[in-house]
Amino acid sequence: MRWRAVIVALLMALTVGAAEAPKGSSYEIWLVDQSDTNGLAYGGTIHVYDGGDVTGRLSAARPADVIDLGAATSSLCLASTGRNPVRPHMIVFNKADTHAALAFVASGHVVIFDALTRRPLACLATEVGAGGARQAHALWPTEDDRYLVIANQNGKKLERVRTDYAANTFTQEPAATLDLAGCTTPSGAPCQAPATRPDNAPICPFIASDNGPVFISLRGGGLFVVDWRATPMAIVGEYDGANVPANGCGFVEAKGAVFGDGGGGTPANLDQFSVFRLPRSGYAATNPPNTPAVQRLYDDDSPERDAHGTAVSAKDRYVWVGDRDGNVAEVFDGRTGARAGTVPLTSPYSADPTVDLFASSPDRAWLFASTRGPNPLSGDPHSSHGHDPGLLVVRMTADGRTGQVRGLIPITNVDATGTERADAHGIRIRRVR
Repeated sequence: MRWRAVIVALLMALTVGAAEAPKGSSYEIWLVDQSDTNGLAYGGTIHVYDGGDVTGRLSAARPADVIDLGAATSSLCLASTGRNPVRPHMIVFNKADTHAALAFVASGHVVIFDALTRRPLACLATEVGAGGARQAHALWPTEDDRYLVIANQNGKKLERVRTDYAANTFTQEPAATLDLAGCTTPSGAPCQAPATRPDNAPICPFIASDNGPVFISLRGGGLFVVDWRATPMAIVGEYDGANVPANGCGFVEAKGAVFGDGGGGTPANLDQFSVFRLPRSGYAATNPPNTPAVQRLYDDDSPERDAHGTAVSAKDRYVWVGDRDGNVAEVFDGRTGARAGTVPLTSPYSADPTVDLFASSPDRAWLFASTRGPNPLSGDPHSSHGHDPGLLVVRMTADGRTGQVRGLIPITNVDATGTERADAHGIRIRRVR
């Protein structure tokens, strides 16, 4: 009987311990500082945090790893392309979470890493495009892990890279490139034209979970829905600036629909906060323009507003859209699209966090945001100027309708003149399997 009591007590202790263990703690948060490696004119840094450390003992959280992009990554790019990589901007993981892909917006490089070892495996250069420019602003993996779709921003091209993660081979496919400045839409209209889509620099691509077409936002307003399987990639949905706002960077999927935003942050469009949604499917080259119809959910072009970054709560209940100028998140019902409230993101940890992009924990109970620095390296300083570069930690409450800031983990990169150069931007969650 005594041994039975001991065994029961031990089992109860183990059960209680398991119940108190943080859910979804087996993940990493990768935060990209787009400032140059200290002392260099290229490179940058990725700070890798353990999700359990950040949410369990935030005050003591330190990076589990720091990747200096001015070292092995730059050496690989120099050897592969003859140039160093400059300004790491956006980061994604493949669907298996075995590899990371990082876009360098200033130099137009794309680097693919082994996510476990942090080792750079390949460095590719985007094509020269409009006006002799090339950039890699953002990128997105297909759901089947066969391709990466690259937004070559100032080159005004949408590019494709074939990915074989098992063999670690990554191949550019120039024949698939879509020239967004010089193409013609399925309706016979020019892709870029002053009255419809005046500036077709692609900003952010997004592919929903059904592995359907890629949605690509445009700097001057409008949007294309593109069949990424075709060679060359083909437009199957065309939207003008009257229907889809400019500068969208933040697509997210909820309740079978794709939510997107439009913001300010560029000299031609300093202030705007717009949210819209589109169906996930129903696109065909035979459709007339602006079909299926866009549902505009919210528009505010008053001063000090800039929509940028999106997230979704558990069970797709609510969609968050960040405002990096206003330091808030607007919250929308994932089913109806109705605005459900506003969450302030200022706190005792920062009076001006200037939240840029969001990433959610796997259970969507926690939200993490990159916060900008005092010397922003992308976006118009009007909206992207911050004071506390780092990682903002937010606990979602009321099923995601509200939230509470729990802390801010700072990053720093002080140059030889004593100037803080750190400027967090890209952020992504990697599940540790």
